[in-house]
Amino acid sequence: MDRRLFLKEGAAGLAALALSSGTALAGGKTAAGAQESLSSRIRSAGKYDVVVCGGGPAGFIAAIAAARQGAKVAIIERYSFLGGMATMGYVAPISEFAFNGERVIGGIPWEFVQRLEALGGATVQWPKGNVDFDIELYKLCAQRMVLEAGVQLFMRSSLIGCEMEGTRLCSVIIENKNGLESLEAERFIDATGDGDLAFMAGVPMQANPEKELQPSSYCFVLSGVDTDSELLGRYMYHSGKKGGSECTPVRNILLKLKAEGADLPDFGGPWFNSVMHKGSVAVNITRAATDSTDNRDFTAAECRLREDIFRFTDALRRNVPEFRNCYVASTAPQAGIRESRRILGVHTVTADEYVAGVKYDDRVSRGAHQIDMHASKGSGQVLIKLKQAAYVPYRALIAKDFPNLLVAGRCISCDRKALASLRVQASCMGIGQAAGVAAAQSIREARAVQDIDTGALVATLQSLGTLI
Repeated sequence: MDRRLFLKEGAAGLAALALSSGTALAGGKTAAGAQESLSSRIRSAGKYDVVVCGGGPAGFIAAIAAARQGAKVAIIERYSFLGGMATMGYVAPISEFAFNGERVIGGIPWEFVQRLEALGGATVQWPKGNVDFDIELYKLCAQRMVLEAGVQLFMRSSLIGCEMEGTRLCSVIIENKNGLESLEAERFIDATGDGDLAFMAGVPMQANPEKELQPSSYCFVLSGVDTDSELLGRYMYHSGKKGGSECTPVRNILLKLKAEGADLPDFGGPWFNSVMHKGSVAVNITRAATDSTDNRDFTAAECRLREDIFRFTDALRRNVPEFRNCYVASTAPQAGIRESRRILGVHTVTADEYVAGVKYDDRVSRGAHQIDMHASKGSGQVLIKLKQAAYVPYRALIAKDFPNLLVAGRCISCDRKALASLRVQASCMGIGQAAGVAAAQSIREARAVQDIDTGALVATLQSLGTLI
């Protein structure tokens, strides 16, 4: 079967170049000519059992899980550190490991929390199991665990293409300071958040006829804050014991200012989150409707949101005594993303299933966070409480006709409302663990990812400490 190379083509999506000789290409080039010019630029960076694309909460946990199952693993990350939305988006706390005081996500994700806690970089807020964390120690702990597992890191590397035989992935193409490189593997895990690899490979995506996405938020750290105050003592720690996590008193001040004509943009919350350092808080307040898969749109949104960071900081400084001496100490490397692509998988998790706690035979992970839908415009938010901790089926991690590809994190197969819970970090970690174990098992069984023994997968995950 002929191999075909699929490359990103800006926001438009795919440009397919046939690498079998004689096939015509866009612009009138022949495939033979393209092969000669392109192949000379792409160098092999190795052959692996499993390649994980994306080093966020789902990705780095998936890499550890696969490696601990005996697989030779590589992970690709476009930043110089791991952690995804936690460390490149400043999204805090890690939400959430428990439901009504009972922990529902375990195994490697919980080991990570315990190790981070031992470093002095985490505090667990019960009964929700939300985890406050030090951003820099999170990076360090994730890096240590990945390297200890024997995973090969490809940092500062952008995923730009994939090579396929039919619907089977053969390799991924990355770009970094070494130039263009290819990584071959038996199995691939898309943990990019935006489903970049799956999209390039031609996996069908969930329809979005309304063209509506939950907004992105550009989080930042304020220092010079009176974190010993009663206000911050109540709203900076998200155990649930003191009510909701949204800082209602500050929200009311900002809404009043807007009603009186103040030039303030749409906002969410605000939510103030501990970074485990006195005088500093991570702030989640900005919001903008944007498509993170469109470079121009996302760039424009981040520029607007960066302006908004300083507008809100000024408003807080002028109107909230606890913030009178505050200043922007750090902005996240990128805006946080709540919603983008999701695959159309073998099974799509619906909000009805999720809220009801449907216990699938092939359950591989769980979710404890309430459904949390942020309005794309305005300051609204819809919350739907779960009846019990939810479950995630293995079938949501795989697409029908792609025998060696799994996805993990917020690009799994689910509807918009289910995503509004599943996108949080603890849930993504649990899904990543399942994807890593499944990828290694698929290789051992010499079966397509759709055909593995899901009973054995569930048993293995339980032996690792998952609570499914």
